[in-house]
Amino acid sequence: MNPGISEVILAEPRGFCAGVDRAIEIVERAIAKFGAPIYVRHEIVHNTYVVNELKAKGAIFIEELSDVPPGATLVFSAHGVSKAVEQEARDRGFSIFDATCPLVTKVHVEVAKLAKEGYEFIMIGHKGHPEVEGTMGQLSSGIHLVEDVEDVAKVAPAQTDKLAVVTQTTLSVDDAADIAAAVRMRFPKVREPKQQDICYATQNRQDAVKIMSPQVDLVIVVGSPTSSNSNRLRELAQRLGTESYMVDSAAELQPAWFEGKTRIGITAGASAPEVLVRDVIDQVRAFGAVSVRKMDGIEETIKFPLPKGLKLDDIPPPGHIS
Repeated sequence: MNPGISEVILAEPRGFCAGVDRAIEIVERAIAKFGAPIYVRHEIVHNTYVVNELKAKGAIFIEELSDVPPGATLVFSAHGVSKAVEQEARDRGFSIFDATCPLVTKVHVEVAKLAKEGYEFIMIGHKGHPEVEGTMGQLSSGIHLVEDVEDVAKVAPAQTDKLAVVTQTTLSVDDAADIAAAVRMRFPKVREPKQQDICYATQNRQDAVKIMSPQVDLVIVVGSPTSSNSNRLRELAQRLGTESYMVDSAAELQPAWFEGKTRIGITAGASAPEVLVRDVIDQVRAFGAVSVRKMDGIEETIKFPLPKGLKLDDIPPPGHIS
């Protein structure tokens, strides 16, 4: 027990975003309507707890479509898929529900539209992330990945008259801005999105950490190691000079982190459920925290519609993972 901890401050907003809510509901409703098992390509969202809860309800997570039996129901994860994966799923005759976040789909649509006009693309993102693979896989060629400012100097497009930039939706807002500035400097005529590609939830959670970090001695981010937006929150707090750790669950909290700390900030990535945040709060209370205060912050009211075929009134609303 640490008698020095006087207060826990909760970031607002934190946790589930509209795209994650929608993706989980798609899997739950598919199980309710068609029965288990329902196959999901890649983790539906990058959170261990969510994936395990859905496995218990009858979801089977796969990477290769060859692991899905003929005639099965398949859900694409919130991160989106390449054209090749989409075509293979159709060719194999699966019943498909697309849980791609609509804000990722917006980027895919923009790439397809500009590609028809002869554009090449620079994509700002993390190599190997499923969202990046899905977006780059919208085209067979002409899309160049940059992960940092140094990469911008190495890009060799076939032409520079028609060049556009797109961004992974879950990046650090500040890092992406720095890289985009380097792209503009090297390619002054580059076309940028009308609205930034980084999603509202990523922006809002990072903005909340910027406000919270100077007020606390330690920031705990609830999120899984594979979650891009959760990692960015931890990095941001650290960059702002506040010691920060990311945990998948309360069991990972280390008492030593809290020694000499008076105020603790807690936030959660967009794929982390509130039940995990409550567990972390309970553990920090056990370490000696006296009070819990929620920051003032933006209230998110966005809700995305479900795909056709899952909206029927005769499907009971599934119990959310929360």
